[in-house]
Amino acid sequence: MRNGGRGTDWPVSEATTQGIRVSVKTQYVADQSAPRARRFVFAYTIRIENTGERTAQLRSRHWIITDGEGKVEQVKGPGVVGHQPLLQPGQHFEYTSGCVLATPRGEMRGTYQMVCPDGFTFDAVIAPFALSLPHSLN
Repeated sequence: MRNGGRGTDWPVSEATTQGIRVSVKTQYVADQSAPRARRFVFAYTIRIENTGERTAQLRSRHWIITDGEGKVEQVKGPGVVGHQPLLQPGQHFEYTSGCVLATPRGEMRGTYQMVCPDGFTFDAVIAPFALSLPHSLN
């Protein structure tokens, strides 16, 4: 796992499991947020890259979302943004999605269930990453 700088230039989290590297970038979406109504919208861009030697398909996701008050929500479901990408070695899949929190700070982490053609399954780790208003972390 590697934590880099904030913003769109560097991933805010990165982890590799069985050759599947998951990198995350985040952004606060001010024009969709309403802080007085306790609505803070964050976008995150995920890059899933197969750096290994085995083909693997993303079948499902499991997110653990924690807001700034410690409230935890779990989200499970098939694929990501309507896709179950099959990644040959050297290929990648990138998508952007979003999360709405009632607090200006929070954290997300999780796993993608990956399946190889020979039936081998594993959970690719999505390292924890912060969701926060710009300049709100000390």
